[in-house]
Amino acid sequence: MQNKGLIRLFAILFALVSVYQLSFTYLASNVENEAEAYAEKTISESEENFTEKRAAVAEQYLDSIGNEPIYAGITYNTAKDKELNKGLDLKGGINVILQISVNDLLKGLANNSKDPAFNKALADAAEARKNSQDSYLELFFEAFDNQEGAKLASPDVFGTKALADEISFDMSNSQVRPIISRKIDESVTSAFEVLRERIDKFGVTQPNIQRLGDSGRILIELPGAKDISRIQNLLQSTAQLEFWDVYKANEFSDYLVNADAIIAENLKSESDKSDEESAESTEEQTEETDSEETDEDDLESLLSSEEDGEEDISSTNPLLSLVQSVGQPQGPVIAYFAIKDTAQVNSYLAMPQVKSQLPSDKRFTEFAWGKPPKDSEIIELYALKGNRNDEPQLSGAVVTDAQQTYDQVGRVAVSMQMDGRGAKIWEDMTGKASSQGSQIAIVLDNIVYSAPGVSSGAISGGRSEITGQFTIEEAQDLANVLRAGKLPASADIVQSEIVGPSLGQEAIDSGILSFAIALVFVLIYMVFYYGKAGLYADIALAVNILFIFGVLSGLGAVLTLPGIAGIVLTIGMSVDANVLIFERIREEIAKGKTQAEAISDGFRNALSSILDANITTALTGIILLTFGTGPIKGFATTLLIGIVTSLFCAIFLTRLFIAGGGKKGKSLPFSTGITKNWFQNIDLNFLKKRKIAYIISAVAILISIGSLATKGLNQGVDFVGGRSYTVRFDQAVNPSEIQTKLVEDLQSVEAKTYGASSQLKITTNYKIEEEGTTVDDEIQSILFDNLQEYLPNGMALGEFRVGDSSSDKEFGIMSAIKVGPTIADDIKTASYYAIIGSLIVVFLYILLRFRRWQFSLGAIAAVIHDVVIVLGLFSLLYGVLPFSLEIDQAFIAAILTVIGYSLNDTVVVFDRIREFFNDHPSWKMDKLINVAVSSTISRTINTSLTTLVVLVAIFIFGGDSIRGFMFALIIGVVVGTYSSVFIATPVMFDSVKKKGIDFTEPKPQDEEQQGKVKI
Repeated sequence: MQNKGLIRLFAILFALVSVYQLSFTYLASNVENEAEAYAEKTISESEENFTEKRAAVAEQYLDSIGNEPIYAGITYNTAKDKELNKGLDLKGGINVILQISVNDLLKGLANNSKDPAFNKALADAAEARKNSQDSYLELFFEAFDNQEGAKLASPDVFGTKALADEISFDMSNSQVRPIISRKIDESVTSAFEVLRERIDKFGVTQPNIQRLGDSGRILIELPGAKDISRIQNLLQSTAQLEFWDVYKANEFSDYLVNADAIIAENLKSESDKSDEESAESTEEQTEETDSEETDEDDLESLLSSEEDGEEDISSTNPLLSLVQSVGQPQGPVIAYFAIKDTAQVNSYLAMPQVKSQLPSDKRFTEFAWGKPPKDSEIIELYALKGNRNDEPQLSGAVVTDAQQTYDQVGRVAVSMQMDGRGAKIWEDMTGKASSQGSQIAIVLDNIVYSAPGVSSGAISGGRSEITGQFTIEEAQDLANVLRAGKLPASADIVQSEIVGPSLGQEAIDSGILSFAIALVFVLIYMVFYYGKAGLYADIALAVNILFIFGVLSGLGAVLTLPGIAGIVLTIGMSVDANVLIFERIREEIAKGKTQAEAISDGFRNALSSILDANITTALTGIILLTFGTGPIKGFATTLLIGIVTSLFCAIFLTRLFIAGGGKKGKSLPFSTGITKNWFQNIDLNFLKKRKIAYIISAVAILISIGSLATKGLNQGVDFVGGRSYTVRFDQAVNPSEIQTKLVEDLQSVEAKTYGASSQLKITTNYKIEEEGTTVDDEIQSILFDNLQEYLPNGMALGEFRVGDSSSDKEFGIMSAIKVGPTIADDIKTASYYAIIGSLIVVFLYILLRFRRWQFSLGAIAAVIHDVVIVLGLFSLLYGVLPFSLEIDQAFIAAILTVIGYSLNDTVVVFDRIREFFNDHPSWKMDKLINVAVSSTISRTINTSLTTLVVLVAIFIFGGDSIRGFMFALIIGVVVGTYSSVFIATPVMFDSVKKKGIDFTEPKPQDEEQQGKVKI
């Protein structure tokens, strides 16, 4: 073996770098453990809310020592920045995809045009987007072009003053398109930068933010974040700050009375019309009654009269009856209402007849609600002095800086500094308000935060202040978003995943346990089967794992639960490479070669199979990385890293260890006394059994297709949209009973046991078309109201909701997933592309590698066979097995992994067949194939067995969230092992046996050409 010194040096350096990268994780973890111990010592369990207090103390401790050296000049803050990133499923936190509204951006570019063609194109594009993979912008252009004579360069559309430098009236639609596309892209980039600055100021460690193509979507991952509602508000707040003059309460008292009378009259006329229709219907009915019925009618009449008495005030004074008597309206507050009635009040005030009651000098009035208080259900209504263009007197664009401060009486506030233009307008506004004794409303995202009066004359210099019952955190966030600037358009959360910290810790514990069990078994089995050579393989495997974690840490990649599964699967692949090498060495020894010759030829002969098997798996990993998101990317990342490191360790490090163990004539056995003769001299006639295999497979495929056609698949929210919650109770619960309780409020809901009998996965598509956090809060409140009897006594709504800051939360919503219908359709389409793309890529690779389409046909037939059976079993068994068999992104990752594993097995068999074609060209094809396949049995059984044990360990101990994923892989390994021998090989044989095709390859002329790789 050549270049031993260079390989040894590289391996040592690689190991040292890996240890160095992982040392940051070790140091950061140690300091955090010290902080937790300090917090536990400082705050006893007897104190109220001790968990939250301990978390605060631990955070203060870490802040205080953040820049102090821990070891060799490394500080905690440095170590924290460079530690191995843990994903959402291991650390808890939030993962969202925000959709920047291209509709809003287009309206802004068109100056909120009222042009009918423009607005119809917007509406048509929004409708078409629900069932299309094209971007909203492309659909808008298409819808606009469908309207005869409509011009994008029209003065009523994009031919505005703001775009006059770029768009002229004589431009065609095709000339305007790229300009608008560029403007939209610039706006999305602006939104991306605004969001990134907000997140950076928020202080979350290791955030990830990235644009997703040209879709206007932005992915934001915040592992470890705890205050979920705060983060959601931070992300979706457009920070549209406005300063409005505001009317006084006494200027609107007559208007409210007049509006109330108009509303009552309209409601009465609608009621009278309804009564007439009801009376006509009643006259047509037969008036036969007996004495018992008369008694019942009297009772109903009595009850209805009582109800009418209660409703009299709401029917005669529909608006004023909603006004809350919490004090005489004064200053800028024109009335108080209950928060629950705001939608009703809005509908009343929006009635054309009510708007007509506004005096001529108030016809542009804008109504706005105050900031909802935390400890009250009452909210204020304000009347803002609008104008013809519906614009405020001053916008927040003039704000240059903002800080969290305190006002003169010690209340939390936000102070702002304006630019020169803003300072002049602000001086005029405050001077006018001071002289007239009026107020100025400070409005953020259509909510009045405060409406202070100005008593000391005009305020010069451009400084202003916002107050409004803030907490310190709210004020800090508000100052943050004002400094970062406003979003150019609204941002809606179209997909989100929220995992509580305790569920993340459970995932870590289960992941480590499954990893340890799988690793221990593999290490023991390799020594049991291959003796001392197996021990060398174990050492190489341990080094391989060190390399994988080192590379993950060095690249800043995120470790997820599927990522741990990818590492464990890599263990199986690493074992496969060593098994291939050792089995070939055993074959060479059986031929009577010396130990040195057998080792050299064994490595050389195994190299081709190892490379082919790993390349096909890597191809599926690349497709996963391309089409996957979130945890799936984590799985693909660790799989690809594992393939590279496994190849290096198997081909080079194992060779180094074996060369060292067998030097100077030392005997190095590649088996033990027990396993020495296992799977030796096998000669089975596999092809003779192919018809039976065809029948078995055909029956399995027909049953699978039948189930898919009739029962279908249990598609998760990833593919159909909706919201899914993992809810944990303090007692065993009946999912059917829970589902029945929830269906009345949520209409469409499904409840299933998820892991333990005290844990459910509750899925609903209730109001899935509506964006924003309001519906999220509504659903969580509905769940809490209906499930209280199954929860611990005294649990509050805040404790029940997901994202509770308690690190040891035991009950309530442990995780929540939301996927909008549009993005669900995109995910489903991307999944189809991923599967089809992987099949095409693999077909082409095998065609190029083996130079015969018959090999590709056999491999693809086996893969399709495996995929259909896995899908069929998921269809047949969902609702039967006690764990989730949902079809989601993780399942697609499993399918692609099954494809990779099946091909891995098939390629090894085909590679041996091709080798036998070259070595025994005179043999009959059926004999040649049978002998070639028989020679791979030892490798197939050893690899499949170790891989299966690894997967079963993760399946049993790896946690509920990954169980369905592992089940698919287990089925895939079993079916893939079977298909490589009984489907792929027979199909290849049947496609060539009557054609007399020669599979032999030209014999190279010298030893180097024969493929003797000098390592």
